[in-house]
Amino acid sequence: MSSSYIPISVEQLALSVLFIVINIVLSLGLKLGLAQSLIIASVRMVVQLLLIGYVLNWLFTLSHPFPVIALAIIMATIAGISSVNRTSRRFVGIYWRSLLSVFISSFLITNLTTLGIIQVQPWYDPQYFIPLLGMVLGNTLTGISLGLDRFMESLVNQRQKIETLLALGATRWEATHEEVKAAIRTGMIPMINSMMVMGIVSLPGMMTGQILAGANPLDAVRYQIIIIFAIASATALGTLGVVLLAWQALLNSSHQLCLDRLTK
Repeated sequence: MSSSYIPISVEQLALSVLFIVINIVLSLGLKLGLAQSLIIASVRMVVQLLLIGYVLNWLFTLSHPFPVIALAIIMATIAGISSVNRTSRRFVGIYWRSLLSVFISSFLITNLTTLGIIQVQPWYDPQYFIPLLGMVLGNTLTGISLGLDRFMESLVNQRQKIETLLALGATRWEATHEEVKAAIRTGMIPMINSMMVMGIVSLPGMMTGQILAGANPLDAVRYQIIIIFAIASATALGTLGVVLLAWQALLNSSHQLCLDRLTK
């Protein structure tokens, strides 16, 4: 198997714009109202990817952990904020709870992966640490957002039942543990669904990228299995953490439901 890859020129990159033009034409023709969103999303995506490409190119030339840690903190912070921005409700302290869940789950799992399993030396090698962290963050963000939104909506929709249970002497956990479990399940389902069809219906991005770069397919598969298990673990931990922190914020120690703290 060839160990080289085909470099992409600027002209070839420009040609790929035709693919998104097809979407824009369809949106305009069918009056879907998505043309502006498609253009904005495409421009943002290109700019963001080019910026991170230049940053990573610069990081790969360094041998110091501080720039890598700084970039990792920025990435995790944006993920924590974005996960809240995708929810339909807010409460005081929701952002720091999301950030805490993102930081603990993503950094814990990424470090266990690079240090304990792949055994990268040094541990902060940006070639491994940043891409792995990015994949973990992207999926953890989705899990946290879905779980948090589902939990808050469940408290609102099940308010009468929960307050009745509390009035009858149930603890805050006894009255809401079903909502907590449903929220955590919601956050984890997309990852589980993705794992179910992986390798049969879809080829994961990391594996595909390695194969296109000339890696042995079996080596690429081993890497992909490791990162998928890491992503699943981080998603579960992040979703569990943020839902429990939201539970603690919206049900006080006197076993009262505090929906007045929620804003739409």
